[in-house]
Formats: sequence, structure tokens, C-alpha cells
Amino acid sequence: MNKRKRTANAFLFVLLSLLAVLFVSPIIIVFINSFKTKFNIISEPFSLPNSKTFAGADNYANGINYSGILPAFFRSLFITVFAVVVLVICTSMAAWYITRVKSKFTKLVYYLFVFSMIVPFQMVMFSMTFTVTSLKLNNLIGIIFVYLGFGAGLSVFMMSGFVKSIPHEIEEAAMIDGCSPLQTFFMIVFPILKPTAITVSILNAMWIWNDYLLPYLILGTSNKTMPVAIQLAMQGAYGSVDWGGFMAMLVIAIIPIIIFYIACQKYIIKGVVAGAVKG
Repeated sequence: MNKRKRTANAFLFVLLSLLAVLFVSPIIIVFINSFKTKFNIISEPFSLPNSKTFAGADNYANGINYSGILPAFFRSLFITVFAVVVLVICTSMAAWYITRVKSKFTKLVYYLFVFSMIVPFQMVMFSMTFTVTSLKLNNLIGIIFVYLGFGAGLSVFMMSGFVKSIPHEIEEAAMIDGCSPLQTFFMIVFPILKPTAITVSILNAMWIWNDYLLPYLILGTSNKTMPVAIQLAMQGAYGSVDWGGFMAMLVIAIIPIIIFYIACQKYIIKGVVAGAVKG
């Protein structure tokens, strides 16, 4: 029995390892090609760089010089950070209110949030663009509130599920001690929501940082974000593409979100384990 179990575990380990390599392989291929000349990227995309094909840091230098990537980087950073902060704070408060206040109105609001998750973006993007332009929200501040509207559905859905597991007695004790509803939320409820808040932050940060279509529709090419800058600046005359610089810029765009995920991963695991122990 033990031998069969060890064999099954070994098979599962090999299978999961192969799947992990399969999922990570596109990132590895992009990273390897970022150090090769642009002609060899097309002719030999899966080969390792050698003395003839190795381009060193030239691709990164060319990409930074010709793509205007640094302003786009800080623009994307500004939008992502503030959009995620606004999303987490607003949706956690909304989820707390919806969960604690039992009424037909809160049920309707909750179902509207859930319904917004299944509406394809393509159905509303033209009317959304017209509305945003009419309200003068087609700027770096306005797009933050647009992301709040599109990201609120999933965030409220996730937050509501976790708020239901928080005992009412904790909030009642805070009220008895003289806390106002806002003090109860920020001093008692929100710290307990930390694991879910970080999970929501990671999901929304990955979405907002990598989003191409929404910034392109709202901000255009005058306030380019990272995806827009990479897509537009790497295209030369007559449709030619500097594949070396393109790959280098993709690596630069991937690094921040990977660092953010690794930094927050321990908090997610800690929260999941703590929740499992509490039962």
C-alpha cells in the first residue's frame, strides 16, 4: 500500500513539474530572446544565445531609448497603485455593508455586482469611452475610477465571502467600547480582511498593470502606459518590428508584477493557514 502511494505521489510530482515548466516556458523564452539579436529571434526562437547571437544589454538600451518606457513605467505604476488602493478600500467597505445590512436593497446591489462580472467588456467599451470622454475622465485620475467600476464586481464578491466568516461578536464588542462604524471597520474588520485584501490586490494589480485596451481607449497615445508604449514604440517604419527591444521591454514589464506577487505570497499563505486552524 505504501509503495503504491509513493508511486502515485512520484507520478503526481512529475506531472505537476511538467505542467509548471509548460506554464513558465513562455516567460523563459521571452527572457532568453531578450539577449539575442533581432534576426536570430525570428530564425531561432528556441535556441540559447551564443557568441554570434548574443546581444548583451543592447536590446534593453535600445528599448529604453526609443520606446519612452520610463515615463510609461511610472504612469502605469501610478495608475496601478492608486487604482488597487481605491478598489480594495471601496469594495471591502461595500462588501461589509452588504453582508451586515440585510435588506432588499443590499441584495439587489450584491446581485448587480455579481452580474457585472459576466458582462463582456466589448459590449460596453464604446458607450464607456463616450461617457468617460463626456465626463472629462479621460486622464490619469479618471481612469482610476473607471477601473473601480470594472473591478468592483469580483472584488466585492470575494470580500463578501470572507466577511461572512467574521463573528458578529467582535464588531459588537467594538461598538460597546465606543467605536463608530468607520472605526469598527478600519480598526477591527479591515485588519482581519488582510489575506483577502492582498489576494484581491494581486489579482487587480496583474490585470491593471497588463491592461492594454482600456488605457488605449481612454488615455490614447498621449499618456501611454507600459503595454501601449511597448506595442507602439517597437514598431518601426513599414511595419518592421525590433524584436530584440520588444522582448527586452516585455521582461521589464513582467519584473514588477512578479516582485509584487512574491512579496505578498507569504501573507496569502499565512492567511489561508490561519483560517484553516481557526476552522
